[in-house]
Amino acid sequence: MKIWYQSFLNEPAAGGYWQRLASFLREYARPDTELHFHGMSPHDSYAHALVEYRCGREAIAAAIEAGREEYDGYLMGHFQDSGLYEARAAASIPVIGLGEASMLYACQYGQKIGIITINPRFIPGHAHQIRKYGLEHRVSGIHALSFEPGEILAAFEDGDRLKEVAKQFEEQAAPLVQDGVDVLIPAGGIPMLLFSQIDGFRVKGAPVLNGLPVALRMTEMAIDFRRDFGLEVSRTRDFIRPPDDVLDEFLLHPKL
Repeated sequence: MKIWYQSFLNEPAAGGYWQRLASFLREYARPDTELHFHGMSPHDSYAHALVEYRCGREAIAAAIEAGREEYDGYLMGHFQDSGLYEARAAASIPVIGLGEASMLYACQYGQKIGIITINPRFIPGHAHQIRKYGLEHRVSGIHALSFEPGEILAAFEDGDRLKEVAKQFEEQAAPLVQDGVDVLIPAGGIPMLLFSQIDGFRVKGAPVLNGLPVALRMTEMAIDFRRDFGLEVSRTRDFIRPPDDVLDEFLLHPKL
C-alpha cells in the first residue's frame, strides 16, 4: 500500500524533525507500506488560527491530489486536523487525522483524556476539535506549554531544550492527572516524536500517548478494510463527496 503523509511543515524549515519523523514512521510501518512525505510552507514563528486555516486548505488540496495520483491512503500528520472533514469529503481514498486518531485511541487506555498543546493560542482550536468529535465527556482538559512551533523544533538538536520541554510538559500535565485525567496526549507530531526518546514516559502514573504510530496503523487498517470488505467512509452527511468539476475548481483557485 502507498500512503501520502501530509506534514504541516517542510524539510527546509524543519530538517532535523523531518528526517527523524520519516525514519521513525518507516520503522513502524508494515513491510508492504510505502510512505511518501509531503510538506507545505509553514509559518513556524507564530501559532494562530489564520495559519491553520491557510494550511488546512493546502491539506485539502493535497488529499484530492493523493487520490488522483492513486495513493491508497492519506494521513494528515497535524494534531489540529485543520481541514480534516473537508479533506475526507473531497478525497477518494481513506483520510486519517493525527488528532482524531490519537483521541479515539486514547479512550481505550483511560476514561479521561488530557491534551497538552505547545502554545496557549492553540487551545480554542483543540476545544472546537473535541466538540466536533463528540468527546467532551472523555477529553476533559487542555493545558499548554509556552513555545512557538519553531522553538520546540530546536529540542531535537539540543538536549537541554529537550529537558526544558519535558519539564514544562510535566508541570502542565500534573494538575490534569490530579483532576482525574488517565491518559495524556502531546498535541502535535513534533512533541510526540520528541517524547518518543523517553521510554515509557508517564506523568504521575498517566501514560503519555505517542499518536504517530497510532495514526499510521489506523491508515493502514482503513486501507485494508476498504480492500478486504469494501468499507468506505459514509457519504450521507459530513463526508458527501462533491462532483469532479467542483474539486477541479477548488484546485484551480488556491488563493480563494
